[in-house]
Amino acid sequence: MTTNTLEQKRYFSFELLNWYTRNKRDLPWRRHRNPFYIWISEIMLQQTRVDTVIPYFNRFIARFPTIEALAEAPEEDVLKLWEGLGYYSRARNLQAAAKQVVELHGGQVPDDTQAVAALKGVGPYTTGAIMSIAFNRPEPAVDGNVMRVLSRYFLIEEDIMKGSTRSHMESLVRELIPEGRASDFNQALMELGALVCTPKSPHCLTCPVMEHCSGRLAGREETLPVKTKAKPPRLEPRSVALIEGSGDNTGRLLVRQRPAKGLLARMWELPHELAGPEGYNGPVPDEPAMDHLAAHLLAEGVHARPVRYVREAEHTFSHIHWNLRVFQCEEVAAPAGKAGEQPLAAEQRASYSTTAAKPGALVALADQAEQASSTLPAGYRWISEADMSTMAFPKVFLDLITEYYAKQKENGC
Repeated sequence: MTTNTLEQKRYFSFELLNWYTRNKRDLPWRRHRNPFYIWISEIMLQQTRVDTVIPYFNRFIARFPTIEALAEAPEEDVLKLWEGLGYYSRARNLQAAAKQVVELHGGQVPDDTQAVAALKGVGPYTTGAIMSIAFNRPEPAVDGNVMRVLSRYFLIEEDIMKGSTRSHMESLVRELIPEGRASDFNQALMELGALVCTPKSPHCLTCPVMEHCSGRLAGREETLPVKTKAKPPRLEPRSVALIEGSGDNTGRLLVRQRPAKGLLARMWELPHELAGPEGYNGPVPDEPAMDHLAAHLLAEGVHARPVRYVREAEHTFSHIHWNLRVFQCEEVAAPAGKAGEQPLAAEQRASYSTTAAKPGALVALADQAEQASSTLPAGYRWISEADMSTMAFPKVFLDLITEYYAKQKENGC
């Protein structure tokens, strides 16, 4: 790491603010200093691109213009407006924190660093962003963009994944913030990282601070920051049941609600199950995969028969990658008196259950096709396309269901 001279620091702050004044983007959360709206934007922008966030932000503040409105809303409404943004714990934490603000601070985001830091889901970066942008307090807001800029400009070669490196950069930002300009400075630093000092192929020739950039002068702009690679997400092959209704349920699909806690808590999804034995992440042929899926559905009290492979899909979390194979399934009736005898509710099951396939499961289900029953296990329901407007789905399932209904319309069904 190079010695950071006072001249280098002053140059950085002065030129960066001048550049920001001329080049800052017109973003909806920058049109006011409403701490609540700034807070919402910062939560939404975590792991998400600005262009993606803008329409979500506008819809969210239209529905929840005040902290009280968010605090009092049904969780389902909050999740529905968040649908597609991913990382749904952000939405739940945001609502929980809004309730804290109502209860503890009279519905106003407090102009107090410790009080903001105590809110649920608000970490050091978000605390610094709210305090500096909304209240112009000289607090650092150090995220990935900021660490990249500082690593390059000051030739910081320590691993940015280490807490000690982050602490060093937070101290550095405190030194760099000009008096009375915290709001603009922190936004300028983020903006430079987003638009100019990008992860790959940084635009050094248009950078306002290139003249004194130690990383560029040392030829290190492409190799900084130093960052330990995260462990890749665990691969999970899963089979998805696209179950079409019959009789009174014609035109409907069967969905289930996830457990009240854990991954994607309380969201709706198409039924799915590990494609093979737990721990196995290789390909599974269609026939055994379908038989395994049928056995899983039967164990949950759902009587359906997989009939054909439809398509693949995928969904990535920070620690898991779902490789999904979707199978079209037909509803079959349960024997009289048998429906619901094994109603293991979706919200009572572990998020990653395994059910050993029983030989002949498909044949057994086919034999039940003539018998009537409308009973479903707890947590399951038949839905029409119109029902989706009030139910929150993870994006991968939202896309699959939307695609299904679009094809039904094309086929005149």
